Amino acid sequence: MTGRGLAGRKSAGLAAGAAGSLLGAAFGAAGVLRRGKPLHPEGIVYDALIRRTGSPVEWRCRWIDEPGDDTGTARLSRAAGLPAPVPDVHGLAITFTGDDGERHDLLLATTGLGRWGRFVLVPRSDPYTCPYGSLLPYRSPRGLVLLAATPLSTRSPPEPPAAVSFRLQAAGVAGPWHTFGTVELTVPPGGPADVPLRFDPVVYPLPGLNWPVAVERLREPAYAAARCTPAKVRQRPE
Repeated sequence: MTGRGLAGRKSAGLAAGAAGSLLGAAFGAAGVLRRGKPLHPEGIVYDALIRRTGSPVEWRCRWIDEPGDDTGTARLSRAAGLPAPVPDVHGLAITFTGDDGERHDLLLATTGLGRWGRFVLVPRSDPYTCPYGSLLPYRSPRGLVLLAATPLSTRSPPEPPAAVSFRLQAAGVAGPWHTFGTVELTVPPGGPADVPLRFDPVVYPLPGLNWPVAVERLREPAYAAARCTPAKVRQRPE
């Protein structure tokens, strides 16, 4: 790599680090004011089953390319905590233990799916009939890859539904989306509830994927600030 290229990567990393520090400070302040999570303060927790069928496009990442099942826990939540049916950015967070015995976290938010829309957060009214995306790309052995979860049904279910399913898809920063599996969410025994879960895709990346340095420097301060605030627990009535 040329000196100019190295300098460019260093500048990008420094800029991302500075932006990440600002985000971390903002998240920390929001957490103090709310006395809890700065974002996604309340949500619904589901049992999650990931059924991977394999990708028609090879990413040289077993978790995307090859069939397999993963079981874990998922949480659907509103980022700003606005009351329904006011549109809000929704989050779909999943944590599971992989074949390697390690914990892995996947965080998605409501975005578009188009060439530019996949990089834009989109407020939605219904969390069960809209697409979710990773917003920022992972780095696979093949190159940059974004992940998405798109609903299998576009009919609005009763809220919260006992079960809901999404397609898992992967795409490059500008290419088409390719389905590589599904994720099935079901209400656990005892009914829907919220529990004090913490998700961190930087500390617990997906199997075979990692974050570009600039993306990691941008995200880590925000997640560190969120980890420092206590989580509230809200039990829904049965």
